[in-house]
Amino acid sequence: MTELPDREAVGTLLRHVLEVLDGDVAAVYAERGLADYRPRFSPPLRVLVADGPLPIRDLARRVGVTHSAASQTVAQMARAGLVELAPGADARHRIVHLTDRARELLPVIEAEWAATTAALRDLDAELPVPLADLLRAVLAAVDRRPLRRRIADAGLPPPR
Repeated sequence: MTELPDREAVGTLLRHVLEVLDGDVAAVYAERGLADYRPRFSPPLRVLVADGPLPIRDLARRVGVTHSAASQTVAQMARAGLVELAPGADARHRIVHLTDRARELLPVIEAEWAATTAALRDLDAELPVPLADLLRAVLAAVDRRPLRRRIADAGLPPPR
């Protein structure tokens, strides 16, 4: 195992945790011959299965990411042959559709999602608090009082 970042380097530690978790899920897909499938594809794919074709803006909202992040993920999914983009009602909208390849992969993707959900419940049993609960609590706390405000309150002088 690589050396852990300093305890005070919370951003680095969060990225490291995400890299470890996503890396293991990506390895599961690679072992099944899907080396071009990324864990970040599953949430938008699941939304598209449930809701049908959507504009990127709506897909972003349903997944809980920014428009920019959704657009980047959709572009990667298109390169992997999982989605196609079609023009919307006006030129500003692009509608995301699943491809036949994505539909063919659904049994493997759904099985991985279910197994990963069970594995995370197992991981949660080893933690003092379930990981998702902790992350939601962090988001609620910084929503109430943003980190930039906390930094200013900790005594950092204002910019000139």
